[in-house]
Amino acid sequence: MELGIVELSRLQFAMTALYHFLFVPLTLGLSVLVAIMETVYVMTNRPIWRQMTKFWGTLFGINFAIGVATGITMEFQFGMNWSYYSHYVGDIFGAPLAIEGLMAFFLEATFVGLFFFGWDKLSKVKHLIVAWLVAIGSNFSALWILIANGWMQNPVGAEFNPITMRMEMTNFFDVVFNEVAQAKFVHTVSAGYVTASVFVMGVSAWFLLKGRHYELARRSLTVGASFGLAAALSVVVLGDESGYSAAHSQKMKMAAIEVMWETEAAPASFTLVGIPDTQARETHYALHIPYVMGLIGTRSLQTEIPGINELVAEADARIRSGLVAYDALMTIRKEKKNTPQEVTKRFEAHSNDLGFALLLKRYVDDPRQATEAQIKLAAEDTIPPVGLLFWSFRIMVGLGFLFIATMAYFFIHASVRGMKFPRWALRFAVIMIPAPWIAAEMGWIVAEMGRQPWTVDGILPTALSVSKLGVTDLVITLAGFVIFYSVLFVIEMGLMIKYIKKGPYMDVAETEAWFAKRKALKAQQVEALS
Repeated sequence: MELGIVELSRLQFAMTALYHFLFVPLTLGLSVLVAIMETVYVMTNRPIWRQMTKFWGTLFGINFAIGVATGITMEFQFGMNWSYYSHYVGDIFGAPLAIEGLMAFFLEATFVGLFFFGWDKLSKVKHLIVAWLVAIGSNFSALWILIANGWMQNPVGAEFNPITMRMEMTNFFDVVFNEVAQAKFVHTVSAGYVTASVFVMGVSAWFLLKGRHYELARRSLTVGASFGLAAALSVVVLGDESGYSAAHSQKMKMAAIEVMWETEAAPASFTLVGIPDTQARETHYALHIPYVMGLIGTRSLQTEIPGINELVAEADARIRSGLVAYDALMTIRKEKKNTPQEVTKRFEAHSNDLGFALLLKRYVDDPRQATEAQIKLAAEDTIPPVGLLFWSFRIMVGLGFLFIATMAYFFIHASVRGMKFPRWALRFAVIMIPAPWIAAEMGWIVAEMGRQPWTVDGILPTALSVSKLGVTDLVITLAGFVIFYSVLFVIEMGLMIKYIKKGPYMDVAETEAWFAKRKALKAQQVEALS
C-alpha cells in the first residue's frame, strides 16, 4: 500500500478532528455555565440573570450549530477513508458511537430547540430543566465519543476472532469503564469548562473596558472566574490521573512525552525543558525536576518507567512472537474446521502480539518473509514523534498552570475586593481568550500522535487501516474540507463577534416590572418606618 495514501488519510482526518475540536470545548463548558446562570435566575427572579442566560445561550447556540456541522463529517470518514479499520473493529467502536447518536446527541439537539423557543411557552422551572438537559446531553456526547477513543488507546473487553478476521466485543462493561476512557472523559470535560470560563471572562472584560453592560459583565466575570478556578484545578488533578493510566497502558507514549531514551532508576525525574535530539537519542540542555515523573507515572518511589530503547527491544520481541501467531493464523484460515489443535493453541499463546507482526506489512506483503532489517525497522516504527509530543505536552501543562493563576486572581478580586479589576488585568483576560483552544489542541496532539503507529494500540497499525483510495481523491477531498471548514470557521467567528458587539437582549417589560416591584417594596418599607 502506498505510504502517500496513509499519510493523506491521516492528514485529512487530523484536519477535520482539529477543526471540530475548536467547537467542542466551548459547547461543553458554556452549556453548563448557561444552566448555572438560569438556575440563579430561577432562584432569585432577577432579570439580569435571565438576560445573562439569553446572551451566553445565544453564543452557545452559534457554537453548537457549527460544531454539529463539523462533527458529522468525521463519522462518515470512518466508512469512507478508514474502511478496513471500520471492518476490523466495528463491533466494538461502533457501539459507543451509535449510543452517542441515539442517546446523547438527540437529547441535546431536541432540548436545544426547546431552550431557544420555549422561553414564553414553558414555566421557569421547566425551562431550567431544559437548560440542564442540554448541558447533560452535551457532556454525555463527549462521554461516548471518548469511550470509543479510549478503547483505541487501551483496547480492553475484546478479542480477535481468527475465523472472521475481526475484533469482537467480549465485555461491554469493560469497554465502558475502561480506565483510559474515564480519565480522558473527565480531563476533556474539565478542559471544556476552563475554555468556556476563559471565554466568558474575556468577553466580560471587554465589556468592562468599553464601559458597556456593566451589571451583566461583572456578574458573568465572577461566575467565569469561580467556575473556571475549580475547573482549572480539576484539569491538573485529572491530567495526573491520565498520566498514571498511560504509564502502564501506553508506556511508549509516556516515554516519548518525557523523551526518556534510557530507563532511569526509580523514581524518574521530570524534564521541565530541553532540546530533544532524535538522532543522538538524548535531550540537550535538559532541566530536570527529581522524582516528579516517577510519582506521576507510578505513584511510587520504587517502580521504574521504561525508556524508549527498552520499549523498542520489547517491541522487537513482540514482533517475533506475533510472527508465530500470524503463521498459525494463516494455517487456521486455510484448514478452518480441520485445523490441528496444536496450531490453535500456538495461535492463542501468541495472539496478543499479532498486531506487532502486522507492523511488518508496511515493508512486506507476507510478514513471515520479513528480513532481520525489516523487523528492526518495524520495531523502530513504534516510536512516536518525540519532539512534537515533548513540546505539545509542555505547552499544554504550562497553559494549565497559567489558567489556575489567572482564575485565582480574578476570583480573589471578584469575591474579596469588590469586583474592582485593574485595566491591565481586563486587557489580559481579553488576550487570554484563544489560550484554552491552544491547550486543547496540544492535548489532542499528545493523545493521538502519542498512539502512533497504531490506530488501535497494539492491535491494528495505522498503515493497514485506510481505504483503497487514490491519491487524487484524497487531495481533492482534503482541499475541499479545508475550504469548507475554513468558511465555517469564518462564519462562526463573524457571528460570535456580531452578537458580542450587539450585546445582550434587553427584556424591557420584565426589567421595568422588576424595578417597579423593588421601588414599591422600598416605598412600603419607608412608610412602615415613618
